[in-house]
Amino acid sequence: MLAMEFKAVIKKSQKVAIDEAIRTARFVRNKVLRYWMDNRGVGKKELDRYNTQLRDEFKFVKDLNSQACQASVENVERAIKRFFDNCKKKVPGKKGYPRFKKHSRFGVADAARTVEYKQSGWKLSPDNKSIKFTDKKGIGNVKLKGTWDLWRFDQKLIKRVRIVQRTDGYYVQFCIKVDNHEQLEATGFTIGLDVGLKEFYTDSDGYSEPNPRFYRTGEKRLKFYQRRVSRKNKGSSNRRKAINKLGKQHLKISRQREEHAKRLARSYRKKSAAFIVGRLCIKGDRFCCKAALF
Repeated sequence: MLAMEFKAVIKKSQKVAIDEAIRTARFVRNKVLRYWMDNRGVGKKELDRYNTQLRDEFKFVKDLNSQACQASVENVERAIKRFFDNCKKKVPGKKGYPRFKKHSRFGVADAARTVEYKQSGWKLSPDNKSIKFTDKKGIGNVKLKGTWDLWRFDQKLIKRVRIVQRTDGYYVQFCIKVDNHEQLEATGFTIGLDVGLKEFYTDSDGYSEPNPRFYRTGEKRLKFYQRRVSRKNKGSSNRRKAINKLGKQHLKISRQREEHAKRLARSYRKKSAAFIVGRLCIKGDRFCCKAALF
């Protein structure tokens, strides 16, 4: 599965419609989760049937595409399955009991800031530079800004379309069912990586990658923006602006961490036939080892 992400260029009216769609998806998820908590032992059929009841009872739920509502139900089903799997495997620490999703002010996107469509409710333009959402939420035509070549793939291969809200705007993600494995020539060279806290990692050749500590580097700016948030009156426009700036700083640190890890992983993947990564289990006292072969 290949994920492509584009920046969404939207108008004010479209922003309101997207926020309403995200709130509706979150509402369906939380209602279905509450139904499962109150009726232990219910399965997939009962959850799907309750989703249909919600669409009949609330007009704003019916305005959202039916498969988008179903995607919210599937999100609950995955959370429940993950919880029971962790219990069976006796994973140390908390088992990940399903929790309600609420609106978060800043940070990276999660299920609380996402609405997911399947293979209906949207239509790509012939040039693949815009997408039109056809349900009754009124999102309409959304322009896409990015460098991915979406036209190279058949639209039938697009299995999911997500609208993601982040602090710096809205994004549209496409999940495409293609073989994304890159064939590399075998080098016959195997290396081990020990991920730690003091050093980012140490390989079996003795090389240690220093920990960039992006959070510590940006902590001064975070404290500055946090003080500005605390000084503003609750509910004021100035407080919302301060929260937005604080969120952008958190998002910047998150992206720095992700890109740094990807860059190092790509460098080892190209020069190694296989590498084994060892990491510490923070939740328990045992040592975990995960192997990745290429």
